[in-house]
Order: sequence, then structure tokens, then C-alpha cells
Amino acid sequence: MKKLIVLSSVLMMLLSGCGLRQDVKVLKLGHTLDTKHSVHIAMEYMAKRTAELSDGKLEIQIYPGGVLGSEKESLELLQLGSLDLTKVSAAAMEGFVEEYKVFGLPYIFRDKEHSFAVLDGPIGDAMLAKGDKFWLRGLCFYDAGARSFYTSTRINSPDDLRGKKIRVMQSITAVEMIRAMGGSATPIAWGELYTALQGGVVDGAENNPPSFYLSRHYEVCKYYLLNEHTMIPDVMIVSTHAWKKLTEQERLWLQQAADESVIVQREEWKKSEEESLAAVKEAGVEVIYPDKAPFMARVEGVFDLYKSNPKVYDLIQQIRAVQPAKQENDSIAADSVISNKISE
Repeated sequence: MKKLIVLSSVLMMLLSGCGLRQDVKVLKLGHTLDTKHSVHIAMEYMAKRTAELSDGKLEIQIYPGGVLGSEKESLELLQLGSLDLTKVSAAAMEGFVEEYKVFGLPYIFRDKEHSFAVLDGPIGDAMLAKGDKFWLRGLCFYDAGARSFYTSTRINSPDDLRGKKIRVMQSITAVEMIRAMGGSATPIAWGELYTALQGGVVDGAENNPPSFYLSRHYEVCKYYLLNEHTMIPDVMIVSTHAWKKLTEQERLWLQQAADESVIVQREEWKKSEEESLAAVKEAGVEVIYPDKAPFMARVEGVFDLYKSNPKVYDLIQQIRAVQPAKQENDSIAADSVISNKISE
């Protein structure tokens, strides 16, 4: 808490004396990503569109690279009202909204089209609103790709994971998923993973293509199995303290800019995935495209963990029942959708 108070004080000092016009309302957005990341690029677009739509009356100032704190600290600053906007992994919202746990379940999404249909539809809208009582209102979901296995020895099926030590995040669901596939789940801090892979402490790990490439884990893991077991999205969050200070028109501008930024981010993410896969292949990594059916069958029992929790289990059934609509374009910023999202 002491560190949070210091961060809040630094933030206020940083933003005092900005010399802004009195008729301009400013929203502060802090996040932990690099400025080359697809989400940051989307945020820049959102800021630009917000200024355009409001004719300069509403402005978003972006503070990247964790200068205002970690994901956890940023969420706490939003709750205090010291920060207006941030981006976090949906996994970071599990501590506030229990239903967010579904995003970490293996193969809850059949493919990317299914995930977009869920996140862009009524289920996604309802999830974004569930953080309101914790002062954390969702504006939109960003694509964070699919997590797949990379290992030091070649694997093709769940049987090949038997006896393998696989690094996972500190997550009960992730641990159960690896166990169900026959592997040995080993939680290790991200910053320690390269050394652990290099020294044989673990036989592999799992993550999306850009993370695999940028972490340089491809230097010690020459096999990348694109089984795509989880697709955990990122979430753009606005503090309800800031939201309540906005007029209805200002909310419309902000929501429209956020929704349009989703399309930009998805295109940027797609490019980053393609570039990352090309780069690791060039570095000598064998990228394997397996049959996903055996992996899906092995983890079906993980869903049974939530049978005693109707709130989460019912949501699992709802998500599984969603069928992607065939559309000619990827537009999601319809006026009716935006209007629904801004209602309190």
C-alpha cells in the first residue's frame, strides 16, 4: 500500500502543470507494454480517434512501459481514481470477477473466430460490465493470441508430454491442464525461465508466438507445437471514477474509439504473429501443426472442476454454444453496440 501511495503521488506530480486548456478533459492511460507492441499501437489509435471525435475536447495521455506501475498496481490506481485507464490480461481480473476464470480454460474457444464471436457479442459485453462494482469497467477486449507448447525435444501429441516438465503460470487451471495432458506442471517466474530452459530445469514452456520470439526462448527450444490450448484476451479498463465524470457524449466518443482500436490491434497482432513465426523458423525452430483433437479430449476433465460453481459452469456452456456469424467485414463498432456499452 505504501508503494501504491508513492506511485499515486508521483502520478499527480507528473501530471500537474501540464498547461492544458481548461476546456479539455484529459484521461490518463498507463500500461506495461513496449511502444512497439500491437496493443500500444491500438491505444495510440484510440487516443487519436478520441481527439478527432471530440474535436479536441477529450484527450488521452499514454504512459507506456510500466512507468506508472505494474498491471496490479495500475488496477489499484484505477480503483483509487488516481489513474483513468489501463490494459491488463483478463487473467488479472480473476481476483475481482470470478467469471473471468473461464478465459484460462483450455480450448474454451474452438478457434480465433469463435473467440471473437464471444468477445464481440453479448457475453463479452456482459463480462466487460462485471467489474463495475470494483471500480473497474471494461471498454473492450484485445487479442493476445493463443498459447502453445515449445520444447527442447520434439512433441506431436499429448502422449509425448508424459514425464515432461512444462513451465506454467501460477494458476490452478494451468497446472491441471498440464497434468491432464500427462506432463508435469512446473510454475516458474517468467524472468527466470530462460535459464531454467537452458539448464534443463524444465523441458519446455507455453506461450504465444511473439512472446516465444521476443523472450529469445527459441534459442534453447527448437520445437514449437502450435496446439493453441488457451486464448486469454487482454482487457482495456476504465476507472468508474473517471467514467462517471464523463458526459454521455464523451462516453460515446471514448467507447467508439476503443471499439475501433480493436480492429487495428487485431491486424497488428496478426502481423506480429506472422513475423515472429517467420523469425523463429529462420533461427532453426521447427514449427509443428498438430491435430488438436487429442489435446482437446485430454483436457475435457478440467471443466469438471467448475461443476460445483454454477456461475462459472453456466458461462462455460454459454460460450461453447456460440456460433460465429459469417460476416463480410470485421466491423464491430455499430452504434447500437456502443450505446449498450455506455449505459450504467
